[in-house]
Amino acid sequence: MTDRPIVPVILSGGAGSRLWPASRSSTPKQLLPLVDDRTMLLTTVQRTDPLPSATTPVVVCNEAQRPGIQRELAKIGRTDAPLILEPVGRNTAPAAAAAALLLTAGGDDPILFVMPADHVIRNEEAFARAVALAADHAERGYLLTFGIDPVAPETGYGYIRFGAELADGVCVVEEFREKPDAATAEEYLASGRYLWNSGMFMFKASRFLAELEAYAPDVLAATRLAVGAGVANGTALRLDQASFSSSPSISIDYAVMEHTASAAVIPIHTGWSDVGSWAALWELGEPDDQGNVVFGDVELVDVHNSYVRSSGRLVGAIGLDSVVVVDTADAVLVANRDRSQDVKTIVDRLKAAGRPEVDTDGGETHVWGDLSTLAASPTSRVTQLRIEPSALTPTRAGDGQSRHWIVVEGVAVAHIQGTAIRLAQGAATTVPPGSEHHIENGSPTDALKVIEIMVDTGVDGDTGSSE
Repeated sequence: MTDRPIVPVILSGGAGSRLWPASRSSTPKQLLPLVDDRTMLLTTVQRTDPLPSATTPVVVCNEAQRPGIQRELAKIGRTDAPLILEPVGRNTAPAAAAAALLLTAGGDDPILFVMPADHVIRNEEAFARAVALAADHAERGYLLTFGIDPVAPETGYGYIRFGAELADGVCVVEEFREKPDAATAEEYLASGRYLWNSGMFMFKASRFLAELEAYAPDVLAATRLAVGAGVANGTALRLDQASFSSSPSISIDYAVMEHTASAAVIPIHTGWSDVGSWAALWELGEPDDQGNVVFGDVELVDVHNSYVRSSGRLVGAIGLDSVVVVDTADAVLVANRDRSQDVKTIVDRLKAAGRPEVDTDGGETHVWGDLSTLAASPTSRVTQLRIEPSALTPTRAGDGQSRHWIVVEGVAVAHIQGTAIRLAQGAATTVPPGSEHHIENGSPTDALKVIEIMVDTGVDGDTGSSE
């Protein structure tokens, strides 16, 4: 295998609207633990760790997702991972171009492994072998994509028609096809000449930029300006908004892969899923004796072949078959499992109506953890803070609110006006109005949960929450 460094470029800009109401634009599916106890982003990053020659990944995302992404990266010691912050979404070609320009700015020319942050791959050993094979061909100048051997006439995926073998396990790309109707998908499956398009790519950075210059020069020009005028802040580069907005919104497939004479595809058999719907999560889950996949506090009677998920409160269901039920803090989804791809229709309607449920469930995500609002009035707010191990909230100056902290899980260290107070589970303390304060998780291994009650005392000042 080539010794050239392989840089994973993880695309994390999607909103995952087909997994609403769990997935919101501020906390999309890649920042949720949907398949196991890890977020999908964390699973994706860790999947690249054993790959030969793999380096620290680059993550492309938007500003709203930055705190959650940095928190996930910190869990595995990847605080040095560069982040490219998109001011607007412009699809995958400009995102990959920004990463390629950033990584070649110092004269290096790594192999880029571009992948979404929200895919599931069951057989990671087979995946690693396919990546090694792709890297060897990327070294020779090919632009590789990974095709999934189709197991059904799926209409939700794009397709790749493959041609002659370049080498064992690597084929020429003859054509990319958009998502087909059912009859066409049946034809593709029967022909044995098509693969599902996984949306993962591998190429040398210089080769991708050269092909972009040839086939989509407006994308390259706009992205080059956006990187050049970008603002660095720690490990993050915020792309210039005016320049990046001027780029066409276009995928790598349309911009380069459909035109280049050097496109190749590697069929992979790795238990892949793009987790594009609740039905996909039902298929990925471990069903009970009745064919149900459940998460959280769920009680079922005479329910079959269904996916039921609770984020907190008890969910009961009786006499259902092939349904999806998803309960969150502020919304409930009930759908026929076969119609779960249509959840985006509800999201589009909510968006048109200006409903906040599209963007958030009322919670906030920060580098130190997250908070959720339990109750609020014009003069008070009750929130639950979840603070990561050894993390602490930023220090805030005193304001016009009285704060009461109650530890419900873990060990806290309350810092109030320069004094540290250790609080065990069940203990409480008060932050008087006007006091500088922050709260720290006293455990290096376990999360801390604190109920914060804020009451406006009538004194002018900041009325915001702990950030």
